[in-house]
Amino acid sequence: MRSYTWVLLLGIFLLGCGPSPRYTDSALSPYMRHDREASVLIKGVKHTAIMTASYYGEDFHGKRTSSGEIFDMYGMTAAHKTLPLGTVLKVTYIPTGRSVVVKVNDRGPFVPGRDLDLSYGAALKIGLVRDGVGKVKVTVIKWGDER
Repeated sequence: MRSYTWVLLLGIFLLGCGPSPRYTDSALSPYMRHDREASVLIKGVKHTAIMTASYYGEDFHGKRTSSGEIFDMYGMTAAHKTLPLGTVLKVTYIPTGRSVVVKVNDRGPFVPGRDLDLSYGAALKIGLVRDGVGKVKVTVIKWGDER
């Protein structure tokens, strides 16, 4: 009975967590929600999640990211709405089984139903460019410093 109460409270808390707008310095959520699954990634602990990923490139190439870095569409980077900037992820494209290691340095994507935006170079390496959008397995390798 006691564990059900904690699960219920956690669920209610997660409903209040929402995405932060792109290009802002707003506080980040301590949890990363994804897809329609009930699991969460909790900061400080290595976890894996299935997400819907897309990619971005030429329109943002050479422009400043949310982290202040200049976006290199051929680099190994990603955008996520709430993960701390600087977080390092291993991203595996499920249809091809190919993986890439990326650093979160930007905010996004802000298209409904998408959880992660890879740089063109990262998407090309795992075969996502061909499909444009697809399911990826994401494992946190190292949490970023922004907490």
